[in-house]
Amino acid sequence: MRKILALCLIIFVTSLFFLTKNTNADELSDLQKEIDDLERQLDLSKAATTPLESEVKSLEAQLASITARIGQIQQDLAQSEEDLAYQKKILARTVRNFYIGSFVDIPLLTLFSSGDATEALKTIVLQQESSREDKDIISEISVKIAKRADDKKRLAAAQAQVSRQSQFFKGEIAKAKSYQSELEGKIAALSARQQEILAARSGSVITSVGEVPIGSDYNASIAFKSQAPANSLAVFAFGGYTHRNGMSQYGAKEQAKTKNYKEIIQWYYGSGVKKDEGMPNTISVQGYGDMNFQTYLYGIAEMPSDWPQEALKAQAVAARTYGNRAGKPICTTEACQVFSKSKSDNPPASWKQAVDDTNKEVIDGDVSAQYSSTAGGYLNTSGWDTTDRSNSGDWTTRAWESKAGSPWFYKAWYRLGYTNDGPSCSRSHPWLSQEEFADIVNAAIVLNGVDNDDRILPTTINQCPIAGNSGNPYSISELRDKANEHGGAVTSVSAVSVSNNSNGQTSNVHLETNRGGIDTSGAKFKQAFNLRAPAYISIPQSGFAFFNIEKN
Repeated sequence: MRKILALCLIIFVTSLFFLTKNTNADELSDLQKEIDDLERQLDLSKAATTPLESEVKSLEAQLASITARIGQIQQDLAQSEEDLAYQKKILARTVRNFYIGSFVDIPLLTLFSSGDATEALKTIVLQQESSREDKDIISEISVKIAKRADDKKRLAAAQAQVSRQSQFFKGEIAKAKSYQSELEGKIAALSARQQEILAARSGSVITSVGEVPIGSDYNASIAFKSQAPANSLAVFAFGGYTHRNGMSQYGAKEQAKTKNYKEIIQWYYGSGVKKDEGMPNTISVQGYGDMNFQTYLYGIAEMPSDWPQEALKAQAVAARTYGNRAGKPICTTEACQVFSKSKSDNPPASWKQAVDDTNKEVIDGDVSAQYSSTAGGYLNTSGWDTTDRSNSGDWTTRAWESKAGSPWFYKAWYRLGYTNDGPSCSRSHPWLSQEEFADIVNAAIVLNGVDNDDRILPTTINQCPIAGNSGNPYSISELRDKANEHGGAVTSVSAVSVSNNSNGQTSNVHLETNRGGIDTSGAKFKQAFNLRAPAYISIPQSGFAFFNIEKN
């Protein structure tokens, strides 16, 4: 019966290999149908394998019982042989004494030495009876030993037979398990294709980062990846400290190679340029009081003067519009517009010309006149800042900022502030070890279970305060214990995939970990990352999260 069952399984498994259908990757319904077919095949294979697994367990139990019985028989044989050896010694002495007496002394010696013939006869009878008992003992022990030896031989043969059957069924189960694994792989692959289709239809994509600018801080760029510690991970932000509104200055720089300033303004603000004859001649500047508007514009230090002239003109129009709409004394820092008095007194020729050539020109309409160096390929006010206005495929190579070589387009941040030589809390690069990255994932796990936990802080917060703050952070082991209270802690991350939606936001982070797949929203991951990452490592984005995770 067992052989028939195994043979049926082999035939069943073989036949299933011919049932797989061709898939149509363009239709979700076809994919789902094939997944359903594969899952039915998988269920049938598992159902056919289960009896064999039970059979193997039964055979293994029989083997264990037979082995135990053989062991007991071996112990009994050893004891019987010891008993037999003792009995043989006793019997040898008895037989020797008996036969010596019977052939030499008995009956005459015994009879003549005794005054009573009856006693002599009793002695002879007792000797004969003792001889018979000794013979019976020898016979009984010999039969017992022979029987034990036969039992041992038969049990050993049975053990070998059951072992062969067990190995056969284990082989059939291994074949079935291999087939089931193949089916599960096919199901996973089809499910992944489903997710790709659903992601495409919902506007969610997995960014493929192609050629991106290296940047001035080499260790913070993707180029450093090959030198990063093995099995480490780093978070790379698309864009840095930016509000994502208005014009991208690096984008304007690249577009200026083929467009004029009015086209650049139209691209970023969705409006044209107009002359405002009613514009005041003066502007109130913090620390300087009222000054001539044109003189103020000469001192705007927001764009390098050696950039293309059309980009400088677009910047002059945006800066004039922004200043005109300030409505109060305008600050001189990046919070408003960076102003340099020395530059206003002696402006670079190219910048002065850009201001003069666009005199009194402002952006038409009631639109934001904001701008920033690098927005990361997406702007709230105009959408995707790519050559085709889309984020399909390898969009990073089509992003204007990337083409312009912005050092902040795709960067991992590990220093405090903008500068390349700012404090780093003894970190020489932004790459995190498995333990450090798993610790951040554990922070996300905890934060998914609670609204807030004031001990989720960088472990380095007291050595390297952030914004002057210190505290009592969890140790890595303490946070691991905390995560175990919320579904299970992570100790290692083997793979990571980041999804971004059509609005330039990281929508989901999927992690393959020691406890399986884990998903968390981009916003929640960013929160956990910025609360827990050691030193000054951060995702420097306010109000949004647009990043990718690299694994070396």
